[in-house]
Amino acid sequence: MQPNLSHQYASLPDAFYARVDPTPVAQPRVIALNSALAKSLGIDLDWLHSADGLAVLSGKKVLPDSQPIAQAYAAHQFGNWVPQLGDGRAHLLGEIETPDGRIRDLQLKGSGRTPYSRGGDGRSSIGPAVREYLATEAMAALGIPTTRALAVISSGEDVMRERPEPGGIMCRVAASHVRIGTFEYFARNGHGEHVQTLADFAIQRHDQDLADHSQRYFKLFDRVAKRTTDLVAHWMSVGFVHGVMNTDNMAVSGETLDYGPFGFLDTFAPDTAFSYIDRRGRYAWSRQPTIAHWNLARLAECLLPLIDSDPNQAIEIANERLNQIPQDFEQAFHARLCRKIGLDPGQDAAQLALDLLDRMAAGEADMTLTFRALGHLDLDPDNSNLNNGDLNARQHFNEPESFDQWAANWRSALNASKGNHAERQRSMQATNPAFILRNHLAQRAADAAVNDLDFQPLHDMLKVFAKPFQDQPEHSAYQQPPRPGEVVANTFCGT
Repeated sequence: MQPNLSHQYASLPDAFYARVDPTPVAQPRVIALNSALAKSLGIDLDWLHSADGLAVLSGKKVLPDSQPIAQAYAAHQFGNWVPQLGDGRAHLLGEIETPDGRIRDLQLKGSGRTPYSRGGDGRSSIGPAVREYLATEAMAALGIPTTRALAVISSGEDVMRERPEPGGIMCRVAASHVRIGTFEYFARNGHGEHVQTLADFAIQRHDQDLADHSQRYFKLFDRVAKRTTDLVAHWMSVGFVHGVMNTDNMAVSGETLDYGPFGFLDTFAPDTAFSYIDRRGRYAWSRQPTIAHWNLARLAECLLPLIDSDPNQAIEIANERLNQIPQDFEQAFHARLCRKIGLDPGQDAAQLALDLLDRMAAGEADMTLTFRALGHLDLDPDNSNLNNGDLNARQHFNEPESFDQWAANWRSALNASKGNHAERQRSMQATNPAFILRNHLAQRAADAAVNDLDFQPLHDMLKVFAKPFQDQPEHSAYQQPPRPGEVVANTFCGT
C-alpha cells in the first residue's frame, strides 16, 4: 500500500515554493532501503520494496495525491548575503504522519532541475548520496538529532562533474525543511506577512504548545535557540564538524541538515575545517558555537516585528535572549564533556575535561579513541592494563607523560566523587563512542560507489555504525585513525 501524503507546506502561499515534478531517470536501481526507518514512519515495506516504490523514490512516478514542490529560501553563505537560493536539485513530495502522530517531510535530492537550479543540472552524483545516507544513519545511532535517509537510488545516468560520474538520488526524511534562510528570504525581501505565516507554520509543526501563547514568536525563537545550542554542543562532543553552517543549512527543528563538506576529527585539532572552500576556517570545529550564535542573530532580526510592535522594545527583548546563548552553549557543552570523563557536571569537572582537550591538542591525540579508553581505565593506576592496545589512553599522546599528569588529577576527582566505578564505566562507554564515521571511511564508501558501482562498503559500514557504543572487536579496523596516505583533509558539497 502506497503512503498517504499531506501537503501542509504546499498549502502555504505560492511565494514559498515552485510547483515542479521530479525529472524521470533512465534505469533506477535500489542501492539501499532503510526498512527500520520506513517502519517507524508507517510506510508499508512491501510497497517500499516494490517496483512502484522504486518509481516514486527515483522520481519516475508521482503519487496520485502528491504535489511536489521546490522550496524557496535565501541565505548568508560564508557571511555574504545571497537573496535567493531555494531547492535547486530537490523536490518535497509531501508530508507523512507517523504511527505516533509526528509529521515528517519526504524529499528527493538529486531529482532534477527546478526554477532555483541556477544553471545546475539538478542531479547528484551517487557519491554524495552514499555519504549522506551513511552520515545520517551514523549520526542517528550516536543519538544526535538529524535528518534521515529512507533510500539511495542509482539513477542509471551519468552526471558531469570534473568527470562523468554515476548519478544518484536520495530520499530524505526531516521534521521539516524550514531553515533560518527561509525566514531571511521573506524578511530581507520585504515580505513581513510571509514571515508571520512561516512562523505560524513552524509553531504548528514543531512547537504546538506555543500556538496560543501571547509571546509565541519570541518563544519560538527561544526554542530554536535552545535546540541549536544543544545540537552544536552534541556535535562538538563527538568531534563532528558540519563544514558549512550557512543560514540555509540550519534547520529551525534542531536537526542536522545538509551533509556536504562534513567531517569528524581524528587527531584533536580545534581549528580543523574540512570544507575545501573554507580557507579561513570560518566553520572550524571550535568556531561552530560562534557561528550558531551569529546565525541565530539573523533569525532574531527576521522575527523582530513579531516579537514586539515597538522596534526598540523588540531589539531589547531579542538581544537579552541572544546574550544568553554563549552561556547556554557552554552549559550544554560542559555537561557533555563532564559525562565523557565520568563526572557529574560542575565547574571543577568541566575545567578538568577542558584541560584534557588542551592536552589532546598539544599531544596530537585521537579524540574518539582517547575518550573511549577512559571508560576502560581502573581507578587505581597500578591495576590498569597499560598494555591493553587501543584501550590504553596514554598511547594516543605523543608525550604520554602529559596524559599521566592529567589522569592523576582525574582519578583524584573520581575517588572524591565516591560513585560506583563500574556503573561509571558503563555510563562512559554509553557516552563515548567506539566508532565514528571517520572521513577516510566515508570517502572509501563514496569512492567505491562512484568508481566501481560497488556498494558493499556502504552496507558493511551501516552495520558497524549502527552500534557505535559497542566495542565490536571483529570490526576494530573501523576504529582506527587513517594511515598517512588515507587522511582526508578536505571534503566537498558534491553538488
